Amino acid sequence: MKLKVWFAETRPQFLLLSVVLAFLGNAIAWYDGYFHLGYALLAFLGLLLCHISVNVLNDYFDYRSGIDLEVRRTPFSGGSGILPASLLKPGQVFWFGLVSFLLAVPIGVYFVITLNNGWQLLPLLLVAAACTLLYTPLLARLEWPEWAPGAGMGTLPVLGTYFVQTAAYTLPAVIASIPSGILVHNLLLLNEFPDARADKKAGRKTLPIVIGKKKAGIVYCALTILVYLWIIGWVVAGRMPIFCLIALLTLPLAIKAIGGALKPEGMSRLVPAMANNVLVVLLTQFLLGAGYILGRVF
Repeated sequence: MKLKVWFAETRPQFLLLSVVLAFLGNAIAWYDGYFHLGYALLAFLGLLLCHISVNVLNDYFDYRSGIDLEVRRTPFSGGSGILPASLLKPGQVFWFGLVSFLLAVPIGVYFVITLNNGWQLLPLLLVAAACTLLYTPLLARLEWPEWAPGAGMGTLPVLGTYFVQTAAYTLPAVIASIPSGILVHNLLLLNEFPDARADKKAGRKTLPIVIGKKKAGIVYCALTILVYLWIIGWVVAGRMPIFCLIALLTLPLAIKAIGGALKPEGMSRLVPAMANNVLVVLLTQFLLGAGYILGRVF
């Protein structure tokens, strides 16, 4: 029973994000002619540990601030519920999150030391580490904190995975990683809507608090549309393989998510929108990676 509780504390349903991020980064590298299975698995392990750390530390800090005691929990927001239910002690959760992060550090150090030009990976790792450790206790208290998960659990993991394979950054790789940053930004943004009241009491300054839910919904809508325009534009410009257009298959799901985001006060519409948003985030990146693989094959 205890092992099941520890596993639930990681919020495993959200860890699929790490899978698709690693898949996309490796797919872009393979398209460019690079792939090392051992490096791919090791980098994925490091990313997964960081993602677990983010989830667990977020749970800890939200419980300590009182947010998790006031939120209306949904399948996509409000934390794991482990600490409010007293299934684990706060100290246990804190150390679980911190140790998960510390276990990822040697993996990053290994790549920095062993890869050609490995030192170029260091700034990326430091920014990602700051986003991991500082998001809940500090960055969420600054205006527009959603950029941090967008970068730290979106764009940078894709670029980092690509660099591990190629030992270089390229403009096409940067271009391909931008949708991940926007999508993860929007994942956090929409999931913040139900928690806005509790977040405000705890001193957070998320977009739904700072500009209001209606305007935040418009931001969500604009950024979601930008993802698809970004892909289309760079395919036309020849910087992405034409097969990446299969990522547009998630557009119907995105339209459903936008409909809920533009009417954020009704939970009956918002929760299905959040579900569709999760599918958009995961499937768009997966299909984008598949597009790179098809581009190499054909």
